[in-house]
Amino acid sequence: MNSQTALRISAIVGFLAVALGAFGAHGLHALLEKNTRLATWETAVLYHLTHAVVLLIIATLRPLRAAAFWLMLTGIAIFSGTLYVLALTNVKWLGAITPIGGVCLLAGWLALGFGKPDSKSAT
Repeated sequence: MNSQTALRISAIVGFLAVALGAFGAHGLHALLEKNTRLATWETAVLYHLTHAVVLLIIATLRPLRAAAFWLMLTGIAIFSGTLYVLALTNVKWLGAITPIGGVCLLAGWLALGFGKPDSKSAT
């Protein structure tokens, strides 16, 4: 993956974080309150948006830290994704999957700080 692709992915992930945050606050508010899952949605959005910014920063690093990027992206998808679905459906077993995403986020932070930069990435 090159840095331009990483930048585009980061922008899409950030866009989705803002869109889902706004949609949850307005379009889904009644459902989230009915499910008593508004706080769950807000946690999903917080981690989604925070790590979207981190993806953007990683995309600007030269050389690209591809392992950190992919771990963070996977973590966002699993951690926030399961929380979004949990908030909408109240299917409680999804909460058992969420920590896998958290581990990916933690591993992404470690890979960012201590991992080897991707020498094959192009600018």
